Amino acid sequence: MKLKRTFVFTSLILSGVALLSLSTILEGCKSKTNAPYKLTGNVIADGEHLVKIHCTKCHSLVPAEALTKDVWRMHTMPSMAHYFGIGTYGQSFYKQTGKETADTTLMTIVEWQAMVDYYQKIAPDTLTPAKKPSPLLNDWAGFTLKRSAATNDIAFTTMVAANPSTGNIYTSELVSNTLTEWDSQLKVKTVTSLPSAAVHANFIKDANGADKAMLSCIGRIDPVDFASGKIYSANLTGKLSTDEVAIDLPRPVQTLSADFDKDGKNELIVLGQGFTKGGVYMVKLGANGKAEKQFTVTDRPGAVQAVAQDFNKDGYPDLMVLFGIADEGLSLFLNDKKGGFKSRELLHFPPVNGSTSFQLEDIDHDGNPDLIYTCGYNFRDSRILKPYHGLYIYKNTGDFNFKQSWFYPINGATKAIAADFDKDGDLDIATIAFFADMKNNPAEEFIYFEQTKAMEFKAHAVPVSKYGRWMNMDVSDINKDGKPDIILGNYASGFLFQPNFSPNWDEHQPFIVLQNGINK
Repeated sequence: MKLKRTFVFTSLILSGVALLSLSTILEGCKSKTNAPYKLTGNVIADGEHLVKIHCTKCHSLVPAEALTKDVWRMHTMPSMAHYFGIGTYGQSFYKQTGKETADTTLMTIVEWQAMVDYYQKIAPDTLTPAKKPSPLLNDWAGFTLKRSAATNDIAFTTMVAANPSTGNIYTSELVSNTLTEWDSQLKVKTVTSLPSAAVHANFIKDANGADKAMLSCIGRIDPVDFASGKIYSANLTGKLSTDEVAIDLPRPVQTLSADFDKDGKNELIVLGQGFTKGGVYMVKLGANGKAEKQFTVTDRPGAVQAVAQDFNKDGYPDLMVLFGIADEGLSLFLNDKKGGFKSRELLHFPPVNGSTSFQLEDIDHDGNPDLIYTCGYNFRDSRILKPYHGLYIYKNTGDFNFKQSWFYPINGATKAIAADFDKDGDLDIATIAFFADMKNNPAEEFIYFEQTKAMEFKAHAVPVSKYGRWMNMDVSDINKDGKPDIILGNYASGFLFQPNFSPNWDEHQPFIVLQNGINK
């Protein structure tokens, strides 16, 4: 059976940070290849079998224990019901829309009720918090706080990015749709307008060696099928200015630059998250620096983050892409040297993960790049704290076959960046969590993981939660002292998911810098 997949989701990806909410419309998911299932009357056996048949056609199986009884009954199942031809109050979706009978090739009411009963029988009343492998240490871990100039308005920082060649910091803001350049004292230096908020900056050099940045301007921040996103080129040498490069893109969230066809000119790879339509696109530039041709690498919406690298060592750059909706997972797109790519699925994750970021680094020094992965988007129908959200390390056992080797639970983990912060020869990791347990444990909003021994980490909860709510992060040696510093961007209002909680952080601080003063 061939399935046509269309995804409907609410999303916000800012500076490589994924914020996703989804439902899945199944078109053509009629059980033509499955023989009719005869109910046995066993709640667990019947429900489990039906879930495996119907709920794995477009994404990995979500274990019943991944959500609570109430969430399954009141949120997740109702949100999925009509996609299987099931209406409310026991009526068929088709009857509600004027048809006399339900299309039972999708699912019968009796089968649907068997699935609902299964979740009510098996799912827990509450989710038990995961046990941390090491306690959180509340200290500054050698970092010093530097605060940007405040604003009179509420900060909706959609991007923080430091130019590695100059140390200058660039931010973008949702309401004003601006690009702001900040000086070494973290004061506003220059501001220029953008067509919409930038959510990612890719720093490059032009043919003359001048600093430029490819900006992904998302267009409509809300999830709509209206391709108003644009790619702008920012001239960072001399007077700050911007030029239009590409238009009519479905909510672009990241732009990469590399010579994929080996013609001596770089192409752009644009992640268009979209809504029900989106994809990953290759854009060829003309002599004037503007888009000339566009090719689709994949029409799968919901890409979170990508890395361009020659993964198979054949001299041509490839792509690795993390998708954070529905059929969540990590995919490798190998360059076929003919202008296209061949895809290979590396990992699949259930849609409750809310995949948010990844990085490839050789953590264990065996010559193979390992996977550092975060999941924790938590603004879907199931807005409860989840013990499987957090920071993961997957060992690369060879040829990008990944096996989980380490996990640290962090509610709402949003991004991780690995670097040798303490200059001891191994990699440490900085994390942010936009959907942290802000009510009971705001310390987990920013955690610095100091690697003390091979694959052993000391977790430092640096006390910065009162200065903002961190949606985006970048790492760069801003003061040029040889040590990587950390920039945290404050998206100060909205996306609250915990009841009886009001923001208790600074809403007027666009960003902060954690200056690295670690001495060993």
